[in-house]
This record gives sequence, structure tokens and C-alpha cells, in this order.
Amino acid sequence: MALIYIVEDDTSIREIEMMALKNSNYTVRAFENAALFFKKVEEELPDLVLLDIMLPDEDGYTIVRKLRAEARTRKIPVIMITAKTSEMDMVKGLDDGADDYIKKPFSVMELLSRVRALLRRSAEDSTESSSEKLIVGNIMLDDERHVVNTGDKAVVLTLKEFELLRYLMINENIVLRREAIMRVVWGSDFEGESRTVDMHIKTLRQKLGENGKQIRTIRGVGYSIGKEIGEDV
Repeated sequence: MALIYIVEDDTSIREIEMMALKNSNYTVRAFENAALFFKKVEEELPDLVLLDIMLPDEDGYTIVRKLRAEARTRKIPVIMITAKTSEMDMVKGLDDGADDYIKKPFSVMELLSRVRALLRRSAEDSTESSSEKLIVGNIMLDDERHVVNTGDKAVVLTLKEFELLRYLMINENIVLRREAIMRVVWGSDFEGESRTVDMHIKTLRQKLGENGKQIRTIRGVGYSIGKEIGEDV
């Protein structure tokens, strides 16, 4: 069963998360600060991290940036747990490398749903072997090497941003509904956070720069990607 690390300084929340995960047969290790967490990471890598933003020594943004900066920890799935509810706070977490986020207060069912979905997608990615290269306009995605380029510029994406872009590119010029994106990319029909897809699209566009305009919003429906830079409709 998957090994999950919890980084949370609030004792009551930490215990709730631990109990919920252990009752679902996950192996769990919990830490109240970044120092203890990183010390354990040096000994054993987890399959997933639940990461609070507000911690006594380092904030969650700093922690996730450090994880993404090291080859050994770069691909560990991270779900940020945040009491901050502004769009800017959530976008910052995604930009820094988090794969998903959950807002406090949260339900145990939501927590478990997000954990299962991210673990499932991570496991599928680790077993896939594909040399497929996708090119749409100025964007090139190399599935085997897990890299994205726009022209001669490398673009660093989180796991979910990469999967989202790949799904769009596979379905070039096809309008994909948010529900379909949620099901394929997140591996879940969970609809508790309707902004998840929109916020990942926003950060993906930002990282792609001018080429992000190849991703079009079809209002009231979903998103599509094409070779030409176009306007939202």
C-alpha cells in the first residue's frame, strides 16, 4: 500500500488526516515541521505528500519548490492543504509545483478522493512506456522524456499540468468538457472543486507564455488547443 507523508503543524488536523488514511489502509508518517519531513525524505521517499502551507519553520510553497528542484524528489505527487482561499494563493501553490490542493475545512471523503485519484494517475505514469511526441503549433511534448518545449525554450510543468496539456494535444481542435478533463486527468468524477480545471489551465497558459494562447476557452463548455493563436469564444 502507498506510503503517504503528512506535513501539518495543527495536531487535530494532523490526527484527522492520519486516521482517515490509515483506515483506508495507507501507510502514514506525519511531521509537524519541514525539518523533520526532509530528514525522513532522505531515508525513504513517499508515494504522496499532504502538505500544509502555514508551518512553523518553512512554508509549504518553499517545501514544494525544494522537492521539485531535486531529481530524486521531483516527481513525488504533492497535495497542498490550505486555509487560504484566494485564487492568487492557490495559483501560487500550483506554480510552485503542487499537483493539487484542498481547502480547509475539508471533508474526509474529499481528502480520500483526491489522494486516490493522484496516486492512481502517478502509478499509471510510472508504468507507461511511450516514445510519443506531440506537436501542436509551437508546442512540443515528449511523453517519454516528460518534457515540453515551445520553440527552443524548455517549459517546466507540474505532473497535472503535463497530463492536462497532453490530453489537450492528443485531442487537437476538439472541445473537451471540464467533466471529461477532470475524469481523465484527475482520474475522478469528483466535483467538489469546480475551479480545479480552470486554475490549472490558467497556470499552464502562463508557463507557455505567448503560446498559451493556443489553448482556447469555449465558454460554458470547456477547452481546446489548436495550432493557431486565437481568442476565447
